[in-house]
Amino acid sequence: MSAEALLQQLEWTVIRRLDGLLQGDHRSLFRGSGLELADLREYQTHDDVRHIDWNVTARMQTPFVREHQEDREISAWFLLDLSGSMDFGSTEHSKRDVMLRFVGVMAKLLMQRGNRIGALVLNPAEPEGFQYIPARMHRRHLLHVLHVLASSPTTQQPHQTKLNDWLRKANGLLKRRSSVFVVSDFMGVFDWASELSALGRRHDTVAVRLFDPAEVNIPNAGLMLLKDSESAEQLLLDTANQKFRNRYAQMLEQREQELATSFANAGVDALELSTDEDLASALMRFSELRKRRVWRA
Repeated sequence: MSAEALLQQLEWTVIRRLDGLLQGDHRSLFRGSGLELADLREYQTHDDVRHIDWNVTARMQTPFVREHQEDREISAWFLLDLSGSMDFGSTEHSKRDVMLRFVGVMAKLLMQRGNRIGALVLNPAEPEGFQYIPARMHRRHLLHVLHVLASSPTTQQPHQTKLNDWLRKANGLLKRRSSVFVVSDFMGVFDWASELSALGRRHDTVAVRLFDPAEVNIPNAGLMLLKDSESAEQLLLDTANQKFRNRYAQMLEQREQELATSFANAGVDALELSTDEDLASALMRFSELRKRRVWRA
C-alpha cells in the first residue's frame, strides 16, 4: 500500500473516529505542548488550582499561579525504531505496520493543530545507523515520512539495537521544547534509562511500546526453531514443555516490571500498542489515562 493510500485509509477509519470522540479537544493526547511560562501572579478566586506554583507559594506564604502563553512554533518529533525485530508479526500486522499507522494518525492530528513534525529513525541499515528528517508542515511532508518508514530496508546482517545511542542523539538534536514520541519495542539491554529521563525532563515525552501477542503468550506448538532477527542466533525450543513455559513467563514478568520501572523513573507516559489491537481504541484509552493524571496533578 502506498503512503497516500495508507493515509487516506487512516483518515476514514481512525482519525474521523478520534475527532468525534475527542470532540476537537486533543489536549489530553498532547499535554503540555505549545505552552511556555509567561508570568506569575497572586491566586484569584476564579483561578484553576492546578496552575498554582507551590514552590513560589511556599516562599511567598501566599498562593501564586502560573500564566502560560501558547507557542505557535512547537514541533512534534517521532523517534522511530526500525531495527530487525520491528518486522515481526504473528497477526495480520507487523510491529512496523502498527508504527506506520500510529505515526500517520498522530502526525495528522498534530498538524491539524499547527504543529510541525520531524523524525529521527533508528535503522542499522543506514551507514550511520540513523536517518534524520527535519520538522516541517503539510501533507506532502507527512507522506514522505510514511514512505521512508514503509520502504526503508531492514539490514540482513547481525546487529545490536543501540537505543541508548539513538536517544543520546535525539537529546543533542532537539533544542527547543517539543512533543516527543519514542516508538520502539524496547527490546535488548536496559542501558537507555538515563537518556530517556533526560529527554523526559526537557520535552513532553511518550514512550510508545509496540509488541506482538506471540511475544507475550508463546504458543504451545511443540518443537519450534526460532531465530533472533537482530543477532541471527537460532534456538530450538520445546514450547510444550511446562517447565520452559513457566521460566519464560517468569522472565517476561521480570522484563515487564523493568520496563514499567524505567518509564516511571524517566517521568514519561507509556502507551502500549499490540499488533492485534484497534488503534483508535488504544489512543482513547491513553487519552483517558492522561486526563486522569492531569486532574490529579
